[in-house]
Amino acid sequence: MTELCRLDFLPPHLFVDIEALPEEYFEKWDDIVAVGGGLSVDRLLAAYTAGAYPMPYRENNGWESIIWFSPFPRLLVLPQNAKFSKSLQRRIRHQDFEVKVDTNFAQVIKNCQLMNREGGWINEEIIHAYQQLHDKGFAHSIETYKDGKLVGGLYGVSIGKMFAGESMFHYENDASKVAFYYLVQILLKFDFHFIDCQQVSPHFIEWGGTTFSKQAFFEKLNFALSFDSLQQKWTSLL
Repeated sequence: MTELCRLDFLPPHLFVDIEALPEEYFEKWDDIVAVGGGLSVDRLLAAYTAGAYPMPYRENNGWESIIWFSPFPRLLVLPQNAKFSKSLQRRIRHQDFEVKVDTNFAQVIKNCQLMNREGGWINEEIIHAYQQLHDKGFAHSIETYKDGKLVGGLYGVSIGKMFAGESMFHYENDASKVAFYYLVQILLKFDFHFIDCQQVSPHFIEWGGTTFSKQAFFEKLNFALSFDSLQQKWTSLL
């Protein structure tokens, strides 16, 4: 099977069985596992539990669709293996930032969109979709404030004992790193198994990330999904 899977006529609670896809599928489609299908809550939950995540893609003619990725090797941060520099730990001890959780999700994702990144992928459809996930208790934001102003943060998706990181932003040095530190503390407290950083990045390798093969990733993912989700606002969890 090497034809690209199209989701438009598949019920939203179903997704491609990525674990069963042959190696040549990933080689041919460059880690794309499916296209289309929209961004309903059911579709997003089905995708994340299958090991995929979405990105919008705009054709030259202006037509836009959703592309679903599942790259391998996969970069994961195991919370117990996360590493933080001494300088960052000093800033945390000095309480240079006020940290909050799930109090300003909409602005966090908007600020992630506004960051000047080449090939930025957060559009209004993505914002609306993840806001819905947040309202259902599956998407969460960690926020850092200085002098009452939101200066950094991150957001991602939590299902079972898995947290899929989506995007970060900062307007002050270390503001997003501090948010990541506090995310790890929450995940340690509630015995989460890993943070899915998706693509291999030197940035997250420095923070303790490890690459996993397709088989190893799905072993960890399937085990993490066998647990109940912490499906609520995380505001009081710090």
